[in-house]
Order: sequence, then structure tokens, then C-alpha cells
Amino acid sequence: MSEKLINSAGTSASGKVDFQSMLAESFSEQKSLEGKIVKGRVLSVSDNMVLIDVGLKSEGRVPLKQFQDEESPADLSIGSFVDVFVEQYEDKHGGVCLSREKARQETTWNLLLKAFEEKKAVEGIIVNRVKGGFIVDIRGAMAFLPGSQVDVRPIKDKDVTPLMGIKQPFMIIKMEESRTNIVVSRRAIMEESRADERRDLLSRLKQGSILTGVVKNITDYGAFVDLGGIDGLLHVSDISWKRVKHASDALTVGQSVEVMITRFNKTTQRISLGMKQLERDPWADIEQRFSPGQKVQGIVTNVTDCGAFVSIEDGVEGLVYVSELSWSKKNIIPSEVVSEKQEVEVVILDIDAANRRISLSLKQCSSNPLEEFSREHPIGSEVDVEVKGVTEFGVIVQVTPNISGTVHRSDLAWSGGDEALAKYHAGDKIRVKILNIDPQKELIGLGVKQVSSDSQKSQLKSLKKGMTVSCEIVNIVDAGLEVKVGDLMGFIQKSDIARDYTDQDVRRFSIGEVIEAKIVKIQTINNKLMLSIRAQDMEDEQKAVEEYVTASSGSRLGDLLKPAIEKSE
Repeated sequence: MSEKLINSAGTSASGKVDFQSMLAESFSEQKSLEGKIVKGRVLSVSDNMVLIDVGLKSEGRVPLKQFQDEESPADLSIGSFVDVFVEQYEDKHGGVCLSREKARQETTWNLLLKAFEEKKAVEGIIVNRVKGGFIVDIRGAMAFLPGSQVDVRPIKDKDVTPLMGIKQPFMIIKMEESRTNIVVSRRAIMEESRADERRDLLSRLKQGSILTGVVKNITDYGAFVDLGGIDGLLHVSDISWKRVKHASDALTVGQSVEVMITRFNKTTQRISLGMKQLERDPWADIEQRFSPGQKVQGIVTNVTDCGAFVSIEDGVEGLVYVSELSWSKKNIIPSEVVSEKQEVEVVILDIDAANRRISLSLKQCSSNPLEEFSREHPIGSEVDVEVKGVTEFGVIVQVTPNISGTVHRSDLAWSGGDEALAKYHAGDKIRVKILNIDPQKELIGLGVKQVSSDSQKSQLKSLKKGMTVSCEIVNIVDAGLEVKVGDLMGFIQKSDIARDYTDQDVRRFSIGEVIEAKIVKIQTINNKLMLSIRAQDMEDEQKAVEEYVTASSGSRLGDLLKPAIEKSE
């Protein structure tokens, strides 16, 4: 027992005090403080230096600047205690080398390491932008905040500006032992907070609920609104009662909006939102404010191939169908008549409140030119027109600057056929007869052949069945010959060309050849003649026989017939 006490006091077994061992032990204990944080007592404070006693062989000096850069400066009054880091037990001047800055860094690192291990949030300040992210100051330690970890949604650099310079929580997601790399996330904090908010919000959501949210993203079909932990889709058609072509025309990212939940699927957690549902529906009492036949002012909002959409009130649009754009133009391109944002006057034709449709007319704001024309030009009168074009159905003509019509191919000539259609070209001036006029249907019937029908009828009156006439061959077909008799058209069937079958060949004739034929039928409906060369030849033969019988009375029948037969051959 006594031996132990002596040894513990630095006394050798022989009873002598071993000062060398005691000194070596003291130096060893003091040197073991290197690289550690110790408490030191402030001895003095000068303009640029703080003298601190840490209980070693000498005092240490710490630059005053290291204390002034602190967010919460330490108490530097004489006799107060502060934490310092022992960098070196003895520097080249024999003094202790101390650092307040490294003490703070070591303390901060230990706190951050503990927070990282326990997955707790730490507070920091975004101080600078760097490539790929930002620098965050956490109690003096610089950490890297990747751009993808700033928010739960992609965010532009300019949107981070309001977040810089303010203290906010971060989650440490990576720490290296070298103490040179700390990676933090703001997104993890937000996701954790949003998860709690989401659960609370989902428990309270129902169709018809009215909430305030923030526009999170804008797409071609609408906008996503953050309701506080959960997103809802605001379709472009539900933004306003009036036409909105793109959500960006009415909304901006970050804008606060009030919305109504129009549909909510608890299974898929999909939420549909509406803004216009919070406003008065302009279609609710539409029939009390507008009626068919009423003239209203409107703005063209959209032009399509089928017509033009016109807004006659906020949220109320009607369609001017292409046929209701103009009295004078047919098969028109709507964009050639009206343009977007143009102010127009229209007439309401029909209102279908149930289907939210209104039919409008632009042309009916002016008088129907066909009605005025019909008063001055009754049915049966003739007018001069200009050919504007030729189609397979007939000839398109311009009757007046505001009226166009079509002469059907069947009304071009009594003979009909493609030959009659081929005679007409754009720019030709022709005379037509008005056959009928229907202003309501915007139709006018015109005919060319009817102009000459009077002369044809008078010519028909002068002709009789069995009469022999001269014909000009105008066309040769397999079925026979098309001929012209004055202004009348006629036809000779193949079987009527000759009596003998072998002679019934249309190739015997040529176009332009003039022949004689007998009228066998008169068609008064279409002013057409049916003719026969065979009947004419038989009549000539019969006349020859009669002449011979009269001239040679008492002669033998064979002698009388022989000259006629030879003539026929």
C-alpha cells in the first residue's frame, strides 16, 4: 500500500523523487491534446489578437478575426472560457498554436455526423450557385446542394433566387470521412412534409370541395395545380367559360388559384379541377338573353375549315357555318372572309342550350341578292352571263357580282353529250334563260338550250312524220348516226341505214356528209327527230315502180320491174 502511494507521487522504490519521469509524463499528457478541442481562458484581447490560456506550458494566440466571423460571436471578456482547437503543442516560436475556426469546424462536423447518422434535418443557407447546383453554408461547413434536390419538381435557376440567403432545413444525404464532401437535399425535407400534408388532405377531399392551390406546371392540355402535397389536373376547357386555346394564356407557373374538385378517384388518387365552375354559367339562362333572328355583335375567336366561331358574350360562342358566311361566294375558304379578333355583326339562327350550341349567320345581316334579282328578272327571262369555269357537271357562270349559278350539262344543248360541254371556256359570254329561282335555298336554274327552244318548236311545227329532209352527219356511233336537221338534232338507227343487213355499216358514212332521210318519229319532249334512210330508199323504189307501171301499161310485170331493180342495185 505504501509503495503504491510513493510510486503514484513520482517517488522511486528507493525513496527518491524521480523528477525526470514526472516531467516526461507531463509532456506526454500535454502533447496528447494536439488535434483536440479544449477550453481556454481569455487572458487579453487586443486589436487583432486574443491571448488564451489552455493550461499548457505557454499561452496561445488566436486572430480576433476568427471570432468576429462567427454568426454568434463568443464572449471575449477577460476570464471567460472559449473552445479552441490545439493545432500544435509547440510552434517554431515555442508557443501553443490554437485555432477558433477549426474548433468550430470540428464541432460542426460532429454535429452534422450525428444528424446524418440519426437522419435529422439541419439548418443552412444557400449562399452561391455552382455548376450543377448550389453551395449551402451549414454552421460554417460548406455543403453541395444538387439542382435536382432543390424542389420536388424541376425548378429553374431563376426560381431559386427567392430561396437564397434565408435559413431553411436540409437533409444530409452524403458525408465523406475526408470531411471535404457533404451533400444535402432540400427536396427530402419537402417530400417528408408533403407526405404528411398529402395524407391529411386526402382524408378531407371530396367532389365539390373548394381549395386554393399553386400552378405547378403548364402543358398543352391544361395545368397541374399543387393543392398542398397532392397535384390535381386543371384541364384547359375548365379554366374559363370563354375559349382558352392554351393554359398559358390564362395562367402562369407559381400563380395562386382557387379551384373546385370536379372529380376525385380515391383508388387512383386522381383529381380533376375546375376554375370556371366557381363562376356563373353563361349558358344557364341563355334563352332569356338571346333569341333566333336577333342581331348581335361578336368577336371572331377561331377560324376553321367548316366556318368561324364567334364570341357574342364571355363564355358564349356560336358557329357561323361556311354556307352562312357569304351570299355571293360558294365553296369558299372561311379565312378569306373573316379573321381572328375581327369584330362582326351576326344573326342568331338557332339556340340549343342543352348542347351549348348557337348557330349564327354573317350573310343574313344583309339582304338576299337573289330576292332582289328575282324581282327584276322573272322566270323565263333571258340574261347575258360570263363563264367562270367548266366542270364535269356543267358550266359555272357569274350572273351578277353577287350571284353565281351553274348551267347543268343537260341544259347546254338538246343533243347533250360531252361535245356540248367542250364548246365552253372560262371568259366566254353566253346567253341563258332563267328556269327557276329559290332565294331560300340560294338556287337559280339556268339553261342555254332553252334560249333556242322557240325556234326549234316552230321548226318542229313545219315538219311531219313521213317527210323527207336533208341531214348533216355530226357524229358516228356504233348504234347509228347522229344528224342535224336545221336547229334540230336527229338520230338514224343502224337498222334504218339500209334494207339489207350487209349494208347496215356506219363506216360507209363520214362526219359532215349530207344525206336524205325520212322522218319516222318526232319527239316533242326533247325536240328530237328519229330518221330512216331505209324508209327513204323503199319510198324511192315504190315511186319508181309506180312510174314504170303508168308508162308501160300492158307490159309484162317482169319487164316493168327490171329497170327499177337495176336502179336500186
